[in-house]
Amino acid sequence: MYRFIAGVLLLAAAHASTFAPIPSTNQQSAMQNLSDTNDFQVIEFRRYQIKDSGLAKFATYFESFFPEAFQQLGALALGQFSERSNPNVFTWLRGFKDMDARAIVNSAFYYGPVWKEHRTTLNNLMIDSDNVMLLRPLRHDSGVSVLPAVDPVCEVQGAQGVVVAQIFALKGDDVEQFANHAASIFATYQAAGLRQAGLLVTLDAKNNFPQLPVRTDGLYLVWLGIARDDDQLQNFYPLADRAANALAVEGLLRSAPELVILDPGKRSRLRWLAEKIQSTADTLQI
Repeated sequence: MYRFIAGVLLLAAAHASTFAPIPSTNQQSAMQNLSDTNDFQVIEFRRYQIKDSGLAKFATYFESFFPEAFQQLGALALGQFSERSNPNVFTWLRGFKDMDARAIVNSAFYYGPVWKEHRTTLNNLMIDSDNVMLLRPLRHDSGVSVLPAVDPVCEVQGAQGVVVAQIFALKGDDVEQFANHAASIFATYQAAGLRQAGLLVTLDAKNNFPQLPVRTDGLYLVWLGIARDDDQLQNFYPLADRAANALAVEGLLRSAPELVILDPGKRSRLRWLAEKIQSTADTLQI
């Protein structure tokens, strides 16, 4: 027990400067105090099945209590969303520095006071929470974009934009070959105005917090992007369809790609921001 508590304290101390308090009214200043995208090399892509009519309640509870709780422990809720094609699914992305941090942070949170106080309420709203992909950036610099917390004064309407996740079930184990083949496809997405927000692949590692199951059904690559609005999203759809058809014909996939359209929660970090802010987020240095 002593070693566990010491590990939590050491992890918190190591992240203290990274996660220093940020001015809520100045996103540029907030950017300078944020962690680099490269800091989060372990990503959980979590999709919860919520009971009928419970999604809004679940999202409100989640956004009210949990983002700062994870941040204080050195992890980060990178974004939380509703899925357009699955009205009872709550999806969110959680980032950890590495696998050791994942075990320490999850232990501290799920055995800690915040979850203990609210777990009954949240669990009573969920049907299933096991649809979880354990991922890593394909390359060291292709992690999920780390954007500042939503400013409650300057962003009174909450998070804007539309987030896209295209999930590819890969045949074989040569991820780099597939990624190189698909690079031109992803370039057309960006040419259509979407901003790439991450390029992730299944992390081949033992689940070191088995209380939270993760999927073991094969190798996946996930492309994340952000669209400004639905008009821009319309330009993306035919490109995504064309890519799915081309990759299927070439026999590179186990099944058709899954396209997930995600509307950001009011406090989702992953969202559409002004060009200047977005470009700063992509080049942060610690």
